[in-house]
Amino acid sequence: MSRWHLAAPVDDIREALLGLETLPERFAIATLVTVDGSAPRDVGAQMLITAEAHWGFLSGGCIEDDVARHGREVLAEGVPRLLRYGEGSPWIDIKLACGSGITVLVEPVASDEDAVETWLDAWRARHPVLCSSDGATRTADPAPIAPAPDNWDGTRYARLFLPPLRLVLIGEDGATLSSAALARDMGWQVALVTPGGPETAPWEGIAYHCSAPATALAAIGIDRWTAIAVLSHDREDDEAGLAAALQSEAFYIGAIGARVRLDQRIARLRGHGVSEAALARLHAPIGLAGFSKSPRDVALSLVAEVAQAFHAATAAARSDGVSISSSAPLSAVST
Repeated sequence: MSRWHLAAPVDDIREALLGLETLPERFAIATLVTVDGSAPRDVGAQMLITAEAHWGFLSGGCIEDDVARHGREVLAEGVPRLLRYGEGSPWIDIKLACGSGITVLVEPVASDEDAVETWLDAWRARHPVLCSSDGATRTADPAPIAPAPDNWDGTRYARLFLPPLRLVLIGEDGATLSSAALARDMGWQVALVTPGGPETAPWEGIAYHCSAPATALAAIGIDRWTAIAVLSHDREDDEAGLAAALQSEAFYIGAIGARVRLDQRIARLRGHGVSEAALARLHAPIGLAGFSKSPRDVALSLVAEVAQAFHAATAAARSDGVSISSSAPLSAVST
């Protein structure tokens, strides 16, 4: 039996649950509710546990198999458990390499609960949802723009679930395809826009549009958890698509191209009616500095920049109550 746990990287456990052929009647959720000291994961990290498998991770591989064992016992008994690992734990044979102490709530869940339906529907509809549970009773409600951060009051936790990060790529060259593949491996939702391109997508599991960029963006429905990257090279419709992107809620808009031609691009965008405030949101050239121009390096620098902007903006939105499409710090913006 392989020791490799390939399902460990799953972060939002809804992805794993909806990826199953059929929704199990019952499953267990393990939630990291307290961390005393340093730890590999933050409060709110979760595992999904069924009778046959488990997804996600709560530590550095120290406790996951034991948590899964408890999860299956919880499913059999129908009673939640509060587990303590590390400092203050009754299980001295399970060591945490970080030397901290963590608490995990493991709860049995029925798939026909109203809260579960709301929780999963929010993933499908790309809406934020605030979930709360004491291990026995769960609630799920549409979340305001800036709900309170994930927390545990000793008896009940609250966790904000955001829609998955979505990356829309406009182009068809090697950098575009490398970016799409890398983003897909990151667990992001990917949409590829290739005007006049082939009839079918290069892989399964990504959305594909071969219409003009502005038309495709309207069909996709851009929200504040979407990033848009224009990787095509001086197509006639590039600026029309970029103008539509800059006037959307997307939290990141970037465009490839030489820095010496950026002023010309900005002038053309002004001609499309893009405001100065919207132009200030443009990342151009795209990607973090220090990478080569090879397709895979461009993809890595782009995906890294998008991830950085997403996490910075999401953190700001949680604390300040502003849209994540306008809250990225200067450190996350290319100049």
